[in-house]
Amino acid sequence: VQLQAYGGGLVQAGDSLRLSCAALGLTFRSYTVGWFRQAPGKEREFVAAIKGSGATIIYGDSVKGRFSISRDNAESTVNLQMNSVKPEDTAVYYCAAGRRLINTSMRNEQAYDYWGQGTQVTVSS
Repeated sequence: VQLQAYGGGLVQAGDSLRLSCAALGLTFRSYTVGWFRQAPGKEREFVAAIKGSGATIIYGDSVKGRFSISRDNAESTVNLQMNSVKPEDTAVYYCAAGRRLINTSMRNEQAYDYWGQGTQVTVSS
């Protein structure tokens, strides 16, 4: 199983950026996919997650209303559209996949089985 997160980069505050997570080696539609981020010196933080069917989506409080998660099961990819980015969005962003997650587990990094390598997002002020 491989998860690859990509699309990070250096942007200015207020810009938009789209991250993608590509999966190989799993029955993608059976997996919840989540995005987490970790800034230097801070704990890893939940960003957003989407169930396999796409019917259930949740967001972390700090990104609600600015970020949007979506998935394409035919392409085994999940996208994270980041709008109106802020300097505090600067972090390494990781995607993760997990099976049989109940809704209350989607924010919990311990519930995910597979992790990608992370992609750096840097937002300048």
